[in-house]
Amino acid sequence: MTVRDARDDDDRRETARAASGRRPGDLRGVWVPGPRLRGRPRTSPPPEAHRTRRPMNTDELAELGQQLRVDSVRAAAAAGSGHPTSSMSAADLMAVLLAHHLRYDFERPDHPANDRFVLSKGHASPLLYSAYKAAGAIDDGELLTFRKLGSRLEGHPTPRRLPWVETATGSLGQGLPVGVGIALAGKRLDRSGYRVWVLCGDSELAEGSVWEAAETASYEHLDNLTAIVDVNRLGQRGPTRHGHDLDAYARRFRAFGWHAVETDGHDVEAIDRAYAEARSTTGRPTVILARTLKGRGVASAEDREGLHGKPLPHPEEAVAELGGRRDLRVTVSEPPAAAVLRSLTTEVLQLPRYPKGGDPVATRDAFGKALAALGSARGDVVALDGEVGDSTRSELFAKEHPDRFFEFYIAEQQLVAAAVGMAVRGWLPYAATFAAFFTRAFDFVRMASISGSGINLVGSHAGVAIGQDGPSQMGLEDLAMFRAVHGSTVLYPCDANQTARLVAAMADLDGIRYLRTSRGAGPVIYGPDEEFAPGGSKVLRSSEEDRLTVVAAGVTVHEALVAADRLAQEDIPIRVVDLYSVKPVDAETLRRAAEETGCLVTVEDHHEQGGLGDAVAEAFGDGRPVPRLVRLAVRTMPGSADPDEQLHAAGIDAVNIEATAKLLVEEAIVR
Repeated sequence: MTVRDARDDDDRRETARAASGRRPGDLRGVWVPGPRLRGRPRTSPPPEAHRTRRPMNTDELAELGQQLRVDSVRAAAAAGSGHPTSSMSAADLMAVLLAHHLRYDFERPDHPANDRFVLSKGHASPLLYSAYKAAGAIDDGELLTFRKLGSRLEGHPTPRRLPWVETATGSLGQGLPVGVGIALAGKRLDRSGYRVWVLCGDSELAEGSVWEAAETASYEHLDNLTAIVDVNRLGQRGPTRHGHDLDAYARRFRAFGWHAVETDGHDVEAIDRAYAEARSTTGRPTVILARTLKGRGVASAEDREGLHGKPLPHPEEAVAELGGRRDLRVTVSEPPAAAVLRSLTTEVLQLPRYPKGGDPVATRDAFGKALAALGSARGDVVALDGEVGDSTRSELFAKEHPDRFFEFYIAEQQLVAAAVGMAVRGWLPYAATFAAFFTRAFDFVRMASISGSGINLVGSHAGVAIGQDGPSQMGLEDLAMFRAVHGSTVLYPCDANQTARLVAAMADLDGIRYLRTSRGAGPVIYGPDEEFAPGGSKVLRSSEEDRLTVVAAGVTVHEALVAADRLAQEDIPIRVVDLYSVKPVDAETLRRAAEETGCLVTVEDHHEQGGLGDAVAEAFGDGRPVPRLVRLAVRTMPGSADPDEQLHAAGIDAVNIEATAKLLVEEAIVR
């Protein structure tokens, strides 16, 4: 059967309808309509057409695959860039999924029973957008805006632009880990029958994050998850490690406990059977390993190196070789009518309360208790651990809410990816590990920001103050790392009540939220009813005679207060600011302190680059006069020592703050 686009004459339309056995106006499955309005046909189909579809025959599926190839070529040609050959290899895989197996309501992308599709090989976005056109979600005019300024159709898809995209992809190896998070939400939180389909490229199977996901999915028995691997043999610069050796990939997935299906990725009947087998497999996830050819259907591009990431040199000839333009439309099956019901707790939040001036409390302890309390008040809160819950204190949440606690063991990339996946489904994740170990997952944090994901990350054991464990365990780069993330909030509390309040405040923020906690116990300097707004600060010592201002956060707040009290005894008054919100900073308070004291000294248990000092300096980047800025930070490589020795060796304890202040006011005694 040859079906061409909507501009062809009526005779060709009648030929297409006759070949498919459909009556004019029958929208079940696919036919050739006139121009479509955004999201629906010009003439509405019968109501049942929104819920059912007639299976397409082999010729129709093949034609749909060719249309997706043609439109991928056209989109890349219009943009002058893109990845058409990577799209062409997976076109048949997408065609069969869209026409026969995906259950999705494009007019209600937030429908709780929708299947979820993740394009892990995000560079194949022309294929995704061509599928959206075939489903009627976008029109041909929008398809040809691909990669243009202001277009929703970016080079790599993002949910910030398109409501049908679950997560931003393009950094390879991330789609499957996020898909695991979505599938976990479906199994254990939503308790829904939706499936998660993830289309991967073969090159990205070299990423370790893929195998963190593979082990997690098997361990959690995620039979609602199907990975589709487009094994087209060619990566960016040449052949992949295993080429077309499907068995090499199958052995690896089977070793992780997956059901593996090997198939011809250009045989639509075989693909259909593989998808059906995946849907019928229980107790474990399924991977479909499809042998394909990059640039399929165009002789000058098929299975040839050197064409990755480039539009085809002669797109008109390529379109003709593929059989010309078509305008097939697919009625994608909608999800079951039964909605996913969530019974979420909503109670008055009762945070832990610590008496001001009482026994010292570690901020990590306050975090654990506050998170457990938040979980009692809000049924949408979930906690994720990287096998350090006894240290981060997220285990306190696990004891009270075991059904909403998820253990990911030593797999920090999967930890953050799962948080992103659960946030996709509307849950409120708090993922905790050591501050230092988030460095492994930073690319997932970066991509979460591109997605506009709302996740809470909590890093404990920050700075040299952890003591004897040494530098491998010390978070000394985390503030810089999280401050660099677009739209992030970075919080660093110094006492238990402040921590509890900020844990609760994080729940209502947007974007990536990071809370830094400390290992050792510290004084409780605030009352339990004190308010702490993100973007704020607290002035703890102040007078009209202040000679300078010390700006501190976390453990160094207490050191600054000790230094201030000692200096006061020598008639050297200084101001002390607790800058618990490192991003955004309280610029107004900092500028006032600069005007009134003339000098700001930042003290941080962090490397001097990118942390508290830089955050304070940036408050004066608007062209106003910059005050004298002095930084005390960790400048050497720490070793093992007790916490007090570590702070002193790093030059950030009370003794060093006091000495610095005396030098700055020219009252130091040189011996």
